[in-house]
Amino acid sequence: MDIIETIDVRGGILVGHDGSAAATSALRTALRCAEVFGPHVQVVRAWTLATAETPSSYSPGYMPSYEDFEAATLEALERDVAAVVAEHPDAEVSCSVVHGNASHRLIDASSRVELIVVGGRGHGGFAGLLLGSVSDQVVRHARCRVLVDRVAANAEPKTEERSEEALQRALVSELKLDDSD
Repeated sequence: MDIIETIDVRGGILVGHDGSAAATSALRTALRCAEVFGPHVQVVRAWTLATAETPSSYSPGYMPSYEDFEAATLEALERDVAAVVAEHPDAEVSCSVVHGNASHRLIDASSRVELIVVGGRGHGGFAGLLLGSVSDQVVRHARCRVLVDRVAANAEPKTEERSEEALQRALVSELKLDDSD
């Protein structure tokens, strides 16, 4: 079995998800965007040996196969997004994993989707940055529209709940603008 090194996607919305709260917020935003871009949303997690989930086949002195790491990472992604996906039963959501650098893999797939949605920053090591390295690279180099979901770290839930409907209306309005961009 070969590991997957290319995101297999044709149209719709692509969401980069690294397991962070920002990525989950980006998925929620992408599902709201499905009204404009169609119901298909593909959620993808890039992995390397350094970032992969530990497979159940792991034991001291035994190195699991790359396929085991890939399967464990896919299981973790599906677990991470299950609750959000359940909130949107009309959306067609698929999950996949890809081996390699997240920004490179998302950029490679950008010519085959209408929109990429990413969180402002994920699990990276520089907490003070407003935009993480993957988001920055995707914004700079993608060949499609990119939406960066930036959730305020200190936003109060009540404020967020009150503004949810207004945010959705504004987002859909913006995305329906001229397609010649």
